[in-house]
Amino acid sequence: MRPVRLAVIVGSTREGRVGNAFGRWIADVAAARAECEVDVVDLVDFDFPAHYPRQPTAEVRRFAGHVGRADGFVVVTPEYNRSFPASLKQAIDFAYDEWHAKPAGFVSYGYRSAGLHAVEQLRTVFTELHVMTVRNTVGVDLCDADPLDTEDRRLAAVAMLDQLVWWAVALREARGLRPYVK
Repeated sequence: MRPVRLAVIVGSTREGRVGNAFGRWIADVAAARAECEVDVVDLVDFDFPAHYPRQPTAEVRRFAGHVGRADGFVVVTPEYNRSFPASLKQAIDFAYDEWHAKPAGFVSYGYRSAGLHAVEQLRTVFTELHVMTVRNTVGVDLCDADPLDTEDRRLAAVAMLDQLVWWAVALREARGLRPYVK
């Protein structure tokens, strides 16, 4: 079986962010699985235009290329004011067909809510893009003493990745058999 190509999308570009550490952590957990090939797509590494361009820029095309090559996604998002950051929404909107009929899982973080309000907002956005979001998530409460790598988080990551890989393989096979109907 061809490896499942997972794009780990780090959604925060804020200075002083912790999302890049969570992105590296989940990328390492996923890469330890024999069936996964991981591509870390950190939005801070893209020079997106301030306004939505009439024609895609090279950076927009580069981002859409990462989305297009992926079989599934792990979106790493903070929760800002009960939602996800504008940088993530902008990037999501720069691709369209590339998202279709692929699964997404989430690693979210925030204070007390562990970023779950952001995840619920993202589920709505991804529904419109024909993305299958998996049930299990990894939520990190930044109030915890060790917010990064605990046994509970590792177990949550394994459960989320199990679902994500299953859907990625199933949807990849389905897309190979017949074009997705939009």
